[in-house]
Amino acid sequence: MLALLIAAAVYFVGIYNGLVGLRESVKVSWANIDVLLKQRHDELPKLIETCKRYMQYEQETFEKVMRARSSVSEAQASGDVAGVGAAEQRLRAGMGRLFAVAENYPQLKSDETFRALQSRITTLEESIADRRELYNEQVNLNNIRVQVFPDSMIAGWFGFSSAHLLEFAAQEKTDVDVGTLFKA
Repeated sequence: MLALLIAAAVYFVGIYNGLVGLRESVKVSWANIDVLLKQRHDELPKLIETCKRYMQYEQETFEKVMRARSSVSEAQASGDVAGVGAAEQRLRAGMGRLFAVAENYPQLKSDETFRALQSRITTLEESIADRRELYNEQVNLNNIRVQVFPDSMIAGWFGFSSAHLLEFAAQEKTDVDVGTLFKA
């Protein structure tokens, strides 16, 4: 009987520890996204300033990018996963427009600072996409464990909850119309 109680205790402790590990993996995955978003957040003003030296008539494009940048920061600060997804889409669209408009400025395209910043931001975008995927995998694993029996009992007793996937609305997942990016 004692061996059965010890085995049950070890089993439940294992479930509890697994749930803690998954919850912390979700937090770390989100923190990794946060780090990259902050790095990109810091790089964007430098890119805008570099572009302004050449692109005197593109104020609206600059403002859209900076507003979208602020939206991402606000959603991050409030912990709004869905808001980050929507704001990220607006920011990516604004940066796509900025890079497309930059094509009309040969001097800007040849500027070493612009090329370095464009490359840095592109690398950050790819890293952010990778981290979003990892975050969603961790959230999925967490949510499955929180909902399956007997893990769900322990999760309920100790306050473990489902996490939110970083998702995008259907219109945000459609292909970008590159032609519209090049229109003034």
